[in-house]
Amino acid sequence: MADPMTQSSQISSSQGLNDGHSASSKDSKFSVNDLVHWRDPKKSGVVFGVSLLLLLSLAAFSMISVVSYLLLALLCVTISFRIYKSVIQAVQKSNEGHPFKALMEKDVTVPPETFRKHVDTCLTHVNRVLKQMSRLFLVEDLVDSLKLAVVMWLMTYVGAVFNGITILILADILLFSVPPIYEKNKTQIDRYIDIARTQVNTTFAKLQEKLPASMKRCKAE
Repeated sequence: MADPMTQSSQISSSQGLNDGHSASSKDSKFSVNDLVHWRDPKKSGVVFGVSLLLLLSLAAFSMISVVSYLLLALLCVTISFRIYKSVIQAVQKSNEGHPFKALMEKDVTVPPETFRKHVDTCLTHVNRVLKQMSRLFLVEDLVDSLKLAVVMWLMTYVGAVFNGITILILADILLFSVPPIYEKNKTQIDRYIDIARTQVNTTFAKLQEKLPASMKRCKAE
């Protein structure tokens, strides 16, 4: 029969491992939703700052220049650190080896299974979008196609005021500012959204009632 103290230590070790595994799993599940809701202000601040800086750089310079400068800056940092560590090792006459040895030994390749999984996921989304676009542009439902036409008409005015990179900058700012604001004022915002949705649905319902019977919810065979 096992010693009670041994069993107790084994149970404690097992619980410690399980707790560590749960903590690491929780960290790995830190999602985009957590970032935009600022669950961890430090991580969200870093992601928001880097993404905004990158977009502002793209607004001022070409993409080739921005990518080249980023890679050049990274290369300068790694080369400087490599030289610094080599000098320190020479002065101290130590034999620590390459400073990036641990990183160099990590497997950075993409497993075929992971690649196929992401490709299949992207293909599913692409097919869904193609099917939806076909339904809208071939006017399977006249009301839905008219909604798309209204949106595209409004987008022509947006495009006349903003270029693509400016829209991306505004989208990045809104992405990190709207969710926390919505979370704090959810009740009031939902009420106004419901009012606006009701008005839009009422307008399109009246429009559909005035259409000929042959054009109402006409589905492609």
